[in-house]
Amino acid sequence: MNGAGILLVVIAGIAVTAVASRRDLQAPLVLVTVGAAVSFVPGLPRLELHPEIILGVVLPPLLYSSALRFPVPTFKRYLPSILRLGIFTVLVTAFAVAWTASALVPAVVFGAALALGAVVAPTDAVSAVAVGQRLGLPKRVIAVLTGEGLVNDATALTLFTVAVSAVTGAHILADSPVLFFLYEVAGGLAVGLVLAYLVHLIRVRMYDSPLETVLGLVLPFTAYLAAEELHASGVLAVVAAGLFLGHRATDVSVGTRLQERAVWKSIDVALETFVFAYMGLQFRFVLDDVREAGIDLRRALLGALVVLLVVMLVRPLWGLLHWGRRALVRRAGHERLGRDPMSFREHVVVAWAGMRGVVTLAAAGGVPFTVASGDPFPGREMIQICALIVAVGTLLIQGATMPWLIRRLDVTDPYERLRTEEQLAIARRISAESSEKVLTELASDPPGDVDREVYDKLLAKAHRVFRSRQEAQNVEDAAEDAGTRLAALFDDIRLAALRGRREALVAARDRGELDDEILRDVLEGLDLEEAAVEERIARRNGEDMPPR
Repeated sequence: MNGAGILLVVIAGIAVTAVASRRDLQAPLVLVTVGAAVSFVPGLPRLELHPEIILGVVLPPLLYSSALRFPVPTFKRYLPSILRLGIFTVLVTAFAVAWTASALVPAVVFGAALALGAVVAPTDAVSAVAVGQRLGLPKRVIAVLTGEGLVNDATALTLFTVAVSAVTGAHILADSPVLFFLYEVAGGLAVGLVLAYLVHLIRVRMYDSPLETVLGLVLPFTAYLAAEELHASGVLAVVAAGLFLGHRATDVSVGTRLQERAVWKSIDVALETFVFAYMGLQFRFVLDDVREAGIDLRRALLGALVVLLVVMLVRPLWGLLHWGRRALVRRAGHERLGRDPMSFREHVVVAWAGMRGVVTLAAAGGVPFTVASGDPFPGREMIQICALIVAVGTLLIQGATMPWLIRRLDVTDPYERLRTEEQLAIARRISAESSEKVLTELASDPPGDVDREVYDKLLAKAHRVFRSRQEAQNVEDAAEDAGTRLAALFDDIRLAALRGRREALVAARDRGELDDEILRDVLEGLDLEEAAVEERIARRNGEDMPPR
């Protein structure tokens, strides 16, 4: 299938996503299901991308966008939980799958089985985070899941490289797997941080939002490819670059921040839509590959289902062991060592959020066809079908039951909304005090080339502007305190007024009373006001809010 076909898949996927969202369905589940059904259409050409395209083009912007929105203090706060899931859970899952596959198919060497384990080990938190945000999961749970998604790909891909090299006889940079992993981590972090620092130095001196945004768009691909050229972790390079620039985002202009936010949100939607549709569209063709290889399809499917079961069970069992160890440490009187940021119910939700995604499919496609001797890579077709069954199965089973589990366990934090409101109040107080302080300092030291009376009038006007905005915020808070219904009505009134102004301005442009250029300038200000109201509505409904 050519480039036009890929774009058609994206367009169709966006349409399916829109329908699913309007019906309050999980878009990833619908996309995979529809894609799998469409794959059986007679005569449909195979949509197949080279694994390097998926890993080098699709994965970097998805990781980078998540890292940009992920606060560094939050990453540090939950680092133990993130590393436990992103490194140790991945390794445990990979070895458990390897031992199971070796027992099921004795002809498959352990190295090939370990490659299969590395393929199916990393989770994709996109759908879990989306469901969790919509259903009101505590922000600490969202933060742990997001952080895990930033780390586990690097662990799995490093293990995959070591396992495949052991089977094929290829040489890796370091003979010791531990040294190779440490080099991958250190090299990836170094490349990402150095490139991000250089990009930051350039961007803060540009004063040109479009150019700054383009430079940000190029960075994740550059970081990934540069790290891979040095045989380091391209995934960690992208994550490090995103975390660094996200933490320093306040150094760039407001226009750049607004522009980047919209650009990356659009890129996320397009890529995530394509990824899940691509997963579904592979279904029939992978089954055909197994048949053509002379493998009994029923036995292959049974083996893949066993691997799926192991993958789904290892994560909760490993999480239960972790929770038990913490409990024993607390009972022994070591409260500090046994402290855990999440409750038992929250651990259950995290343990069940084990959906797999694009990295699993891309790594499976990256298994070589032959080894150094020219013989076929042992068990390649089984790795392919196991990867697809695990990716689709976890998404359909765990993804579909996640909303039920969250509601059943009632893991929402009743005090989180109060803490958010308190933090917003603190931010407004700091903003108001800083404005008053600056205006007072300006009044005490006016510029010498300006008339004092004129300057005092300007200062008074600035006071009125800030006070009017504060009064508008107080009205919003009063409506919020009076009840969600009144707050919603107040936001409806504001939106209606803003849209009325927009329609009147557009009508004046159409009558020839207003220049189109002036209209566009004025509408930019209205867009910002309308976006603020929509963000307030989203915050109240708990939708589409990044973890803090």
